[in-house]
Amino acid sequence: MNIAIILSAGSGSRFGSNIPKQFINLAGKNIIEYTIKAFEQNNLIDEICVVADEKFHSKIWDISKSNNFTKVQKIIAGGKERKDSSYEAIKAYEDKEDINLIFHDGVRPFVSDTIITDTIKALERYNAIDVAIPTADTIIKVKDNIINSIPNRAELQRGQTPQAFKLDTIKKAHILSNQDKTKPLFTDDCGLVKQYLKDKVYVVAGEEQNIKITYPSDLLLAEKLIQLNSITLNTNTNYEKLKDKVIVVFGGSSGIGLDIVNIATNYGAEIVSYSTSNKTDIKNIDDIKKALEDTFNQYNKIDVIINTAATLTKKELISMNDDDITNEITTNFTASVNIAKYSYKYLKQTKGSLILFTSSSYTRGRANYSLYSSTKAAIVNFAEAISSEWLEDNIKVNVINPARTATPMRIKHFGKEDESTLLKSEDVAYKTLDVVLEDFSGLVVDVK
Repeated sequence: MNIAIILSAGSGSRFGSNIPKQFINLAGKNIIEYTIKAFEQNNLIDEICVVADEKFHSKIWDISKSNNFTKVQKIIAGGKERKDSSYEAIKAYEDKEDINLIFHDGVRPFVSDTIITDTIKALERYNAIDVAIPTADTIIKVKDNIINSIPNRAELQRGQTPQAFKLDTIKKAHILSNQDKTKPLFTDDCGLVKQYLKDKVYVVAGEEQNIKITYPSDLLLAEKLIQLNSITLNTNTNYEKLKDKVIVVFGGSSGIGLDIVNIATNYGAEIVSYSTSNKTDIKNIDDIKKALEDTFNQYNKIDVIINTAATLTKKELISMNDDDITNEITTNFTASVNIAKYSYKYLKQTKGSLILFTSSSYTRGRANYSLYSSTKAAIVNFAEAISSEWLEDNIKVNVINPARTATPMRIKHFGKEDESTLLKSEDVAYKTLDVVLEDFSGLVVDVK
């Protein structure tokens, strides 16, 4: 049997969180959910054991039940150090025969099916397996802030997990380590095998995206990896899943919004478009409430709400009058806040999706349209915040960030441009519908 041991007993102190980092929200799920799912879906894994602090055992059982992780058969308490947690897992299976243990960090959520499979297959020839990738940086050995030596980079690799072993092998290494009165040179499992058994440890090729989430900055990278895996590489979206979904599009009379309406309609969705062309002004709260109420009264549900409406005043701030400023802020930000607020009760009922739009200008304020770029930055922060607030309600909130796109608004303000440098609005519409059919939340999805 191949048993995956998910090491998840860390406290998250380096992450600076009041909960262990494996339970931090990553795009609408706990980090550990992605990790367990990777092993649950691998055909060679027979069983999963999670090592965690006892006070989180019920939470992990709940996660396993809600995700239908049927391979999770044991949840056990960890030890003081990482190697102690590994040893607890070893003891949990020491009475079994013909067992392989595959140890993996609970906060490495992007381990691929290929890595897991290659690791297990390598156990057919070797007793101990590590996963590693070459280092792109020069590694220096330092003492007292002085370079002591510079090892040959060609011989150096960065270790990852999983690490896999025949049960007898790793058990023997841990027993010898526990008997050693001096401090072991290594604390990870492959290090113990190398130190105490002198066995060969075979190295399987890892992957750059198999990152360990240790610091808050790692979480930002993790979000982009989820987007990359789910959207950028998604070339086979089954848009037939849109059939019978009730979708409200604010700003659906032109540009990206109109393309969303047309595409989703072609796939059988029930689309309701609201814009100034049918006397819906998103600056008016009553208009927003009426649009949502009318849609619900007609279809008895709302699955998706998308706001593509925006306005751009291309002027220096000092040249804008009070009405310009109010209109820009209300249309581009306040309206999205109100749409979100009054969408909540409908989306909670369907566990639906809210999609807002930002602009590539959100990352840095742009001269001559300062309010447009700043309100688009506000949209990102707002969406990330409410995605967390609505996490327990299973409402997905995401933001689409298209690169420069050929839309009527852009043509109006920037004139004729080289079309080869612009996205087609239809392509952005398709990517938006990709997000509708995904299950992540809290992401800014770049469309390039």
